Amino acid sequence: MLSLVSGIFILILTSTVCSPLNKTIDNKQILVKILSYNVRNCRGMDNITDYKRIANIINSISPEIVALQELDSATIRSNGKVVLDELSAFTNMYGTYGASIAYQGGKYGIGILTKQKPISWRRVALPGREERRSLLIVELKDFVICCTHLSLTEEDRAASVDIINEALKDISKPIFLAGDFNSVPESEVIQHIEKNWSMLNNPKIPTIPSNNPQKCIDYIFAAKFTGQVSRTIQTFVENEPLASDHLPVLVEAEIN
Repeated sequence: MLSLVSGIFILILTSTVCSPLNKTIDNKQILVKILSYNVRNCRGMDNITDYKRIANIINSISPEIVALQELDSATIRSNGKVVLDELSAFTNMYGTYGASIAYQGGKYGIGILTKQKPISWRRVALPGREERRSLLIVELKDFVICCTHLSLTEEDRAASVDIINEALKDISKPIFLAGDFNSVPESEVIQHIEKNWSMLNNPKIPTIPSNNPQKCIDYIFAAKFTGQVSRTIQTFVENEPLASDHLPVLVEAEIN
C-alpha cells in the first residue's frame, strides 16, 4: 500500500509551522502560484544528479505548489534515497508521493510539494503499456492539486483523460491539474482535455528539451466542471537549460 513519504517529510510534517498557502482578496478571490516540473530524477543535462540544484530552482521561483514528475523512491539508481524527501527538506515544503511502478528495489513515480499541510491525498492508476502511470490527488484547504505524467502511447493518454475526469467529477473545490502530458498543444489528447479543463500556461512557449526547447508538453490546467472560474495572472517558463531535460512551468492563478 502506498503511503506518504517518510523520514524527512515526517520531520517537516511534525516540526514546521507552514506559511499561508494563498492570499484571499475581498474574502472571495484566491491567488496561488503553481509550478510543474519534470525533474528527470534530478539528473541534469550534464548527467549529474543534484537535488540541491533542483531545490534552488524551486526556491528561486517560490511557488506554493510544485507538481513533480520522474521521482525515484529508495531505488538502487538513487542509492536508496527518497528523492522527494530530499527536495522536501531543501525547500521546506510538505511532500506527497505517488508511486507508479516498482523499480530497482524501490519505486518510481510522481510527487507534489506544498507549503500547506495536505488534508488528504490519493493515487489513481492510469494506463501505460510501456510503463504504468498515475494521477496523484492532494486536497488542500481551498482547492485540490493533481499531478500526472501521461503515457508515451497515444491511446493510453486518451484513456487517461477519461479516468482523470471520472476520478475528480464529485469534487466541489477548485481543481488544478499539472504535469507532463507527453502531448503537443494541437494534439487530440490536449483538445480532449480542454473540453473539461482550462489551460492556464502559454502553450506557445516550449518546455522540452531544456537546452534547446522545441515543443510544449508540460501544462497546468484548471477544472471547468467545479463551478469556479480560474484565470491566469502570470505564467512563464523558467530558462533553466541544465538541471533537467524539461523546463519548469509556472502559473499564478486567481480563483473566483
